[in-house]
Amino acid sequence: MKRIGILGGSSDQATADYYRRLNRAVNDRLGGFHTAELLVSSMDFALAERWVRTQDWDGAAAYLTDRARALEAAGAELLLCVSNTLHRVEPRFTAGLGIPFLHIVDPTAVAIRKAGLTRVGLLGTKPVMATDYLKDRYRERHGVAIEVPRPDDQTELDRIIFDELCRGEFRPQAKARYLAVVDELAARGVEGVILGCTEIPLLIGQADRPGVRMFDTVELHVAAAVEAALA
Repeated sequence: MKRIGILGGSSDQATADYYRRLNRAVNDRLGGFHTAELLVSSMDFALAERWVRTQDWDGAAAYLTDRARALEAAGAELLLCVSNTLHRVEPRFTAGLGIPFLHIVDPTAVAIRKAGLTRVGLLGTKPVMATDYLKDRYRERHGVAIEVPRPDDQTELDRIIFDELCRGEFRPQAKARYLAVVDELAARGVEGVILGCTEIPLLIGQADRPGVRMFDTVELHVAAAVEAALA
Protein backbone atom coordinates (compact mmCIF):
# COMPACT_ATOMS: atom_id res chain seq x y z
CA MET A 1 0.00 0.00 0.00
CA LYS A 2 1.38 3.40 -1.00
CA ARG A 3 1.37 6.09 1.67
CA ILE A 4 -0.94 8.99 0.73
CA GLY A 5 0.07 12.54 1.61
CA ILE A 6 -2.78 14.98 2.18
CA LEU A 7 -2.56 18.76 1.90
CA GLY A 8 -5.42 19.45 4.30
CA GLY A 9 -6.96 22.00 6.60
CA SER A 10 -8.83 23.81 3.87
CA SER A 11 -11.12 23.19 5.63
CA ASP A 12 -10.90 20.88 8.64
CA GLN A 13 -14.43 19.71 7.78
CA ALA A 14 -13.37 18.47 4.35
CA THR A 15 -10.09 17.07 5.67
CA ALA A 16 -11.89 14.98 8.29
CA ASP A 17 -14.27 13.75 5.59
CA TYR A 18 -11.33 12.72 3.39
CA TYR A 19 -9.73 10.91 6.34
CA ARG A 20 -12.90 8.94 7.07
CA ARG A 21 -13.57 8.11 3.44
CA LEU A 22 -10.00 7.03 2.63
CA ASN A 23 -9.88 4.68 5.60
CA ARG A 24 -13.32 3.26 4.83
CA ALA A 25 -12.45 2.74 1.15
CA VAL A 26 -9.26 0.86 1.97
CA ASN A 27 -11.11 -1.32 4.46
CA ASP A 28 -13.81 -2.00 1.88
CA ARG A 29 -11.11 -3.19 -0.52
CA LEU A 30 -8.86 -5.15 1.87
CA GLY A 31 -11.22 -6.11 4.69
CA GLY A 32 -10.14 -7.18 8.15
CA PHE A 33 -8.56 -4.41 10.19
CA HIS A 34 -6.98 -2.61 7.22
CA THR A 35 -7.04 1.18 6.96
CA ALA A 36 -5.14 3.66 4.78
CA GLU A 37 -1.52 4.73 5.19
CA LEU A 38 -1.88 8.51 5.49
CA LEU A 39 0.20 11.58 6.22
CA VAL A 40 -1.85 14.73 6.81
CA SER A 41 -0.47 18.27 6.75
CA SER A 42 -3.34 20.39 8.07
CA MET A 43 -3.02 24.16 7.72
CA ASP A 44 -4.55 26.97 9.74
CA PHE A 45 -7.68 27.63 7.69
CA ALA A 46 -7.33 31.37 8.30
CA LEU A 47 -4.43 31.25 5.84
CA ALA A 48 -6.57 29.79 3.06
CA GLU A 49 -9.42 32.20 3.79
CA ARG A 50 -7.02 35.15 3.51
CA TRP A 51 -5.42 33.88 0.28
CA VAL A 52 -8.82 33.57 -1.36
CA ARG A 53 -10.26 36.85 -0.05
CA THR A 54 -7.18 38.88 -1.04
CA GLN A 55 -6.31 36.78 -4.13
CA ASP A 56 -2.85 36.14 -2.68
CA TRP A 57 -2.12 33.17 -4.89
CA ASP A 58 1.63 33.70 -4.52
CA GLY A 59 1.25 33.22 -0.79
CA ALA A 60 -0.82 30.08 -1.34
CA ALA A 61 1.72 28.65 -3.77
CA ALA A 62 4.67 29.30 -1.45
CA TYR A 63 2.97 27.73 1.56
CA LEU A 64 1.69 24.68 -0.31
CA THR A 65 5.05 24.14 -2.00
CA ASP A 66 6.70 23.94 1.44
CA ARG A 67 4.03 21.57 2.76
CA ALA A 68 4.08 19.33 -0.33
CA ARG A 69 7.86 18.94 -0.07
CA ALA A 70 7.56 18.21 3.64
CA LEU A 71 5.06 15.44 2.96
CA GLU A 72 7.32 13.91 0.34
CA ALA A 73 10.28 14.08 2.74
CA ALA A 74 8.16 12.41 5.42
CA GLY A 75 7.50 9.43 3.16
CA ALA A 76 4.38 10.23 1.15
CA GLU A 77 4.28 8.33 -2.14
CA LEU A 78 1.15 9.99 -3.60
CA LEU A 79 -0.14 13.51 -2.99
CA LEU A 80 -3.69 14.91 -2.70
CA CYS A 81 -5.01 18.41 -2.05
CA VAL A 82 -8.44 18.45 -0.40
CA SER A 83 -9.45 21.85 -1.85
CA ASN A 84 -10.80 22.41 -5.36
CA THR A 85 -10.06 26.12 -4.88
CA LEU A 86 -6.37 25.68 -4.00
CA HIS A 87 -5.82 23.56 -7.13
CA ARG A 88 -5.45 26.98 -8.76
CA VAL A 89 -1.74 26.91 -7.78
CA GLU A 90 -1.22 23.17 -8.33
CA PRO A 91 1.33 23.62 -11.14
CA ARG A 92 3.49 25.61 -8.73
CA PHE A 93 3.34 23.47 -5.60
CA THR A 94 3.85 20.21 -7.51
CA ALA A 95 6.86 21.49 -9.50
CA GLY A 96 9.96 19.48 -8.66
CA LEU A 97 8.17 16.80 -6.64
CA GLY A 98 9.28 13.24 -7.14
CA ILE A 99 5.89 11.75 -6.26
CA PRO A 100 2.70 11.80 -8.33
CA PHE A 101 -0.09 14.30 -7.65
CA LEU A 102 -3.69 13.24 -8.23
CA HIS A 103 -5.62 16.25 -9.55
CA ILE A 104 -9.19 16.48 -8.29
CA VAL A 105 -10.62 17.30 -11.74
CA ASP A 106 -9.40 14.17 -13.49
CA PRO A 107 -11.34 11.40 -11.70
CA THR A 108 -14.42 13.64 -11.70
CA ALA A 109 -14.17 14.22 -15.43
CA VAL A 110 -13.61 10.52 -16.08
CA ALA A 111 -16.83 9.75 -14.19
CA ILE A 112 -18.72 12.41 -16.16
CA ARG A 113 -17.58 10.99 -19.49
CA LYS A 114 -18.25 7.43 -18.32
CA ALA A 115 -21.83 8.52 -17.60
CA GLY A 116 -22.04 9.71 -21.21
CA LEU A 117 -22.29 13.41 -20.30
CA THR A 118 -20.46 16.36 -21.85
CA ARG A 119 -22.16 19.46 -20.38
CA VAL A 120 -22.47 19.88 -16.63
CA GLY A 121 -22.89 22.56 -13.99
CA LEU A 122 -20.17 23.44 -11.50
CA LEU A 123 -20.78 24.51 -7.89
CA GLY A 124 -17.95 25.75 -5.69
CA THR A 125 -16.30 28.82 -4.25
CA LYS A 126 -16.32 32.06 -6.21
CA PRO A 127 -12.79 31.48 -7.62
CA VAL A 128 -13.84 28.03 -8.86
CA MET A 129 -17.03 29.26 -10.53
CA ALA A 130 -15.94 32.68 -11.78
CA THR A 131 -12.48 31.87 -13.17
CA ASP A 132 -11.27 29.33 -15.69
CA TYR A 133 -8.51 27.25 -14.11
CA LEU A 134 -10.71 24.22 -13.36
CA LYS A 135 -13.16 24.82 -16.22
CA ASP A 136 -10.27 24.81 -18.69
CA ARG A 137 -8.98 21.49 -17.41
CA TYR A 138 -12.43 19.89 -17.71
CA ARG A 139 -12.79 21.20 -21.27
CA GLU A 140 -9.27 20.87 -22.66
CA ARG A 141 -8.25 17.53 -21.15
CA HIS A 142 -11.60 15.77 -20.98
CA GLY A 143 -14.01 17.43 -23.42
CA VAL A 144 -16.47 18.43 -20.69
CA ALA A 145 -18.21 21.81 -21.07
CA ILE A 146 -18.94 23.67 -17.84
CA GLU A 147 -21.87 25.92 -16.93
CA VAL A 148 -21.87 27.96 -13.71
CA PRO A 149 -24.56 29.66 -11.61
CA ARG A 150 -25.52 33.31 -12.11
CA PRO A 151 -23.21 35.89 -10.45
CA ASP A 152 -25.57 36.61 -7.55
CA ASP A 153 -25.91 32.89 -6.85
CA GLN A 154 -22.12 32.50 -7.01
CA THR A 155 -21.73 35.16 -4.35
CA GLU A 156 -24.23 33.51 -2.01
CA LEU A 157 -22.89 29.98 -2.52
CA ASP A 158 -19.38 31.25 -1.76
CA ARG A 159 -20.60 33.01 1.40
CA ILE A 160 -22.29 29.83 2.62
CA ILE A 161 -19.11 27.82 2.08
CA PHE A 162 -16.86 30.16 4.04
CA ASP A 163 -19.24 31.44 6.71
CA GLU A 164 -21.14 28.23 7.38
CA LEU A 165 -19.88 24.95 5.88
CA CYS A 166 -16.22 25.51 6.72
CA ARG A 167 -17.32 26.19 10.31
CA GLY A 168 -19.31 22.96 10.50
CA GLU A 169 -22.68 24.70 10.20
CA PHE A 170 -25.14 22.92 7.89
CA ARG A 171 -28.39 24.88 7.88
CA PRO A 172 -31.67 24.01 6.15
CA GLN A 173 -31.71 27.44 4.51
CA ALA A 174 -28.28 26.82 2.98
CA LYS A 175 -29.35 23.42 1.68
CA ALA A 176 -32.47 24.95 0.12
CA ARG A 177 -30.40 27.64 -1.60
CA TYR A 178 -27.96 25.12 -3.04
CA LEU A 179 -30.77 22.91 -4.31
CA ALA A 180 -32.49 25.91 -5.88
CA VAL A 181 -29.29 26.60 -7.81
CA VAL A 182 -29.13 22.95 -8.89
CA ASP A 183 -32.69 23.27 -10.15
CA GLU A 184 -31.85 26.46 -12.03
CA LEU A 185 -28.89 24.82 -13.73
CA ALA A 186 -31.02 21.81 -14.65
CA ALA A 187 -33.61 24.16 -16.16
CA ARG A 188 -30.81 25.55 -18.35
CA GLY A 189 -30.22 22.07 -19.72
CA VAL A 190 -27.09 20.85 -17.95
CA GLU A 191 -26.77 17.07 -17.84
CA GLY A 192 -25.37 16.89 -14.32
CA VAL A 193 -23.80 18.97 -11.56
CA ILE A 194 -20.29 18.84 -10.07
CA LEU A 195 -20.12 19.34 -6.31
CA GLY A 196 -16.89 21.26 -6.84
CA CYS A 197 -16.11 22.29 -3.30
CA THR A 198 -15.19 19.55 -0.86
CA GLU A 199 -17.57 20.86 1.81
CA ILE A 200 -20.64 20.79 -0.46
CA PRO A 201 -21.14 16.98 -0.24
CA LEU A 202 -21.55 17.47 3.51
CA LEU A 203 -24.64 19.59 2.73
CA ILE A 204 -26.30 18.06 -0.34
CA GLY A 205 -26.08 14.81 -2.26
CA GLN A 206 -27.63 12.67 -4.95
CA ALA A 207 -30.59 11.69 -2.76
CA ASP A 208 -31.68 15.34 -2.63
CA ARG A 209 -32.19 15.52 -6.40
CA PRO A 210 -32.45 11.99 -7.84
CA GLY A 211 -33.26 13.36 -11.29
CA VAL A 212 -30.05 15.39 -11.62
CA ARG A 213 -26.80 13.43 -11.77
CA MET A 214 -24.42 14.77 -9.11
CA PHE A 215 -20.66 14.25 -9.15
CA ASP A 216 -19.13 14.32 -5.67
CA THR A 217 -15.51 15.39 -6.12
CA VAL A 218 -14.54 14.00 -2.71
CA GLU A 219 -15.97 10.54 -3.40
CA LEU A 220 -14.35 10.36 -6.83
CA HIS A 221 -11.00 11.75 -5.65
CA VAL A 222 -10.88 9.25 -2.77
CA ALA A 223 -11.75 6.31 -5.01
CA ALA A 224 -9.00 7.21 -7.47
CA ALA A 225 -6.47 7.73 -4.66
CA VAL A 226 -7.21 4.35 -3.14
CA GLU A 227 -6.99 2.68 -6.54
CA ALA A 228 -3.56 4.28 -7.06
CA ALA A 229 -2.39 3.44 -3.54
CA LEU A 230 -3.34 -0.22 -3.87
CA ALA A 231 -2.25 -0.70 -7.49
